[in-house]
Amino acid sequence: MKKLPEITLAFWVMKIAATTLGETAGDLFAQTLGLGYFLTTTILFLIFVITLVVQLRSRRYNPFFYWTVILSTSTAGTTMSDFMNRDSSAKYLAKGASSLGWGPQGLGLGYPVGAAILVSLLVAIFIVWKLTGLTFSIRNIDTFRWEILFWSAILVSNTLGTSMGDFLSDSSGLGYADSVLLIVGLLGLLLALRHASAVSNVTLFWLAFVLTRPLGATAGDFLTKPLAKGGLDLGTPGSSAVLLAVLFGLMAHAHVQERRNVVGSNSGTVAANVS
Repeated sequence: MKKLPEITLAFWVMKIAATTLGETAGDLFAQTLGLGYFLTTTILFLIFVITLVVQLRSRRYNPFFYWTVILSTSTAGTTMSDFMNRDSSAKYLAKGASSLGWGPQGLGLGYPVGAAILVSLLVAIFIVWKLTGLTFSIRNIDTFRWEILFWSAILVSNTLGTSMGDFLSDSSGLGYADSVLLIVGLLGLLLALRHASAVSNVTLFWLAFVLTRPLGATAGDFLTKPLAKGGLDLGTPGSSAVLLAVLFGLMAHAHVQERRNVVGSNSGTVAANVS
């Protein structure tokens, strides 16, 4: 029984929608509602654990279970990254605010240090994964240990992607729109490299998976940040609501397609047995 979806265009569209929603929803809870990075991260990490348990207990691929975990890793990754990289200095506070919410205000490591830590964690996960003898291809993941390694890599890569996206948007001088264009260009390059035999599709998948997270981060900032900062100023509540509706619509479509595939597979099996 497969536990993960097929890697198609629809998969990447849903991944970008989930990661963009993860950015706007994380900012909604931590900044707009004033919960702060620490409390929001604690709550979202618990939600991630709950959704992961549901996914691990599932016997086959369920789009709602799978994409809920992806969304929870994206949302938790947003506030985890912010807590690591930011602090309570005026640079990160809204106008008139004196704190980032309840609890510790942030570690203030900065984007380069935070990214270096997250890259090290991701490399460590892949080293452990390699030592187990399991393949990095997600097509055949069907054991508990394999899934744990996969979801650990997803959580860290989504957190790393947030740091990369925030760095491009806030510190590189590119701004939100140009950062989006840069990442789209890099994803286009990876797509072109699919035809190069020297680069494995598994490597390209993981590079694209990491890059779609900063795309979601910069796209989310572009939608929600003020016009003076180069955003569209649509706000986190409205943007999150629209993205949530889009993602659930895509999840429902994927669920219908999956049921059709299961019915078709079962019919083919019955016909083969009868013949």
